[in-house]
Amino acid sequence: QAIAAARSGNVIGGGDWSGNRLVPDIARALIANDPVVIRNPQSVRPWQHVLDPLNGYLTLAARLAEDPIKYATGYNFGPQPNDERTVLDMVELAIENWGEGSFESPELKNKPHEAGLLKLAIDKAMHELEWKPRFTSAEAVQWTVNWYRDGRDIAKDYTTRQIEEFFDL
Repeated sequence: QAIAAARSGNVIGGGDWSGNRLVPDIARALIANDPVVIRNPQSVRPWQHVLDPLNGYLTLAARLAEDPIKYATGYNFGPQPNDERTVLDMVELAIENWGEGSFESPELKNKPHEAGLLKLAIDKAMHELEWKPRFTSAEAVQWTVNWYRDGRDIAKDYTTRQIEEFFDL
């Protein structure tokens, strides 16, 4: 039996209500008509919609079943190399897709240290698995905002519809 390792970037998508995570914090603020508070506006992250790495994991599992020796290695699943965005970019895209909202970035004392730049090299997954992300980061934000704005009250049906649409792309 073969084992492979898979890693993904900063995953976004509807249904995540965790604390101290950018997109759930954005959603809560926009729903409440409060300003979005951002800690590190210039931090760059490899944002991606949750369905993209899940598709990568499924692709990897299928390849492992075909050739366990060849694919028993590590793979990164993330956005295209030129599609990493800052926290500020993500907040502005979310507000634009929501249709209204504001943000603030106060100077916070004792904020936890976070790396300013995170990236993932996905070329191995692209070449060996013939996988690539289906969404740009802007599209990932749009789908995510749509879920929080339009789908949160019908979460199961809306999520199912998004999954079906994703695999029709």
